[in-house]
Parts: sequence; C-alpha cells; structure tokens
Amino acid sequence: MVLSSCNNEYTPKPRGYFRIALPEKKYTLLDSIYPYAFEYPAYARITNDPLSPGEQNWINIEMPVFHGRIHISYKPLTDKKSLIQYTEDTRTLALKHMAKSSGIRQITIADPKRKLYGLVYEINGLGAASPYQFYLTDSTQHWLRGSLYFDAIPNNDSLAPVISFVKTDIQHLFETFHWK
Repeated sequence: MVLSSCNNEYTPKPRGYFRIALPEKKYTLLDSIYPYAFEYPAYARITNDPLSPGEQNWINIEMPVFHGRIHISYKPLTDKKSLIQYTEDTRTLALKHMAKSSGIRQITIADPKRKLYGLVYEINGLGAASPYQFYLTDSTQHWLRGSLYFDAIPNNDSLAPVISFVKTDIQHLFETFHWK
C-alpha cells in the first residue's frame, strides 16, 4: 500500500479567497433634510460623518456586508472661485492614489435636464486605497464629492467582485440623483 501511494504526483493548491456573497439589488430613497436626494442600496445604511461633526450635510453610506463605506461630502457653492477650488481639491485627492495605481480613468457626467455635471475617477491598481471617487455639481449652487473606501488592506485584485458590485450601485445613485 505504501509503494502504490507514492506514484501519485502532488500538486499544491493555489491560495484561495473566501467566497463573497453579494446581496440582492434593492434600493431605498434618501430624501430628507439634505440638499440632495438619491437612491442607495438597501443593504447599506446612512450615518453622519463622525470625522466632521460640524458638517451637517456630510454623510457616510455604510456597507457593513463589505466592511466599506462611501464618504459623501457636500458644500454650497458661493461663487465661481469655490467651484474651481472644489474641483481642483477633488482632482488632487484622486491623483494622490496615482503612486499605488496602474492608471486612473476619468468618466464625465453631464445631464443638463437635471442640472447634474461631474467627473468619476476610476482608480485601477492593486494598492489604491480608494478605487472609486467622484464629484457632482449643478455648477451654480451645489457641490457633492464621494469616495469609496474599504476597511481592509488595499488588495483590489481580491476586492474586484465587490468593487464591481458597488460601482453599479454608485451608478444607480447617479441615475436617481437630484438637487433640492
């Protein structure tokens, strides 16, 4: 029995990752005291941003299933300078990930009927801390910035299914978004 068992070749198995169970696609309307409204995933919850208690319109879309969140910050536009400043700040924050990324894809948002304009930064690469950032504005009164983060060491290769799943939810946010 010992001699016959030695004829089989042993092949080591590659390291695997846990199977990620993705929740059903359902959405809830966020329509309350904020100067904006949109639909967010039913598996998520809205919380105030604990790092900015003085900013009443800043929220987090917490996704406990994925140990992640979308930080949403809002600022009223006071003049053309503030629009330029917020746009530049958003670009600077997105480009900080350039060192760990393999590239940043920019996607323009323009919907004149809803007065919705913006830019999405899709940050590719294994070590980027935030794989998805965006801003939305009406270019006269409102400014909103969002960024996706996970409570994990950045390994966007293993997070790819989750990132893809959440990106479709953020796309739904864009499609249902409106200013009040």
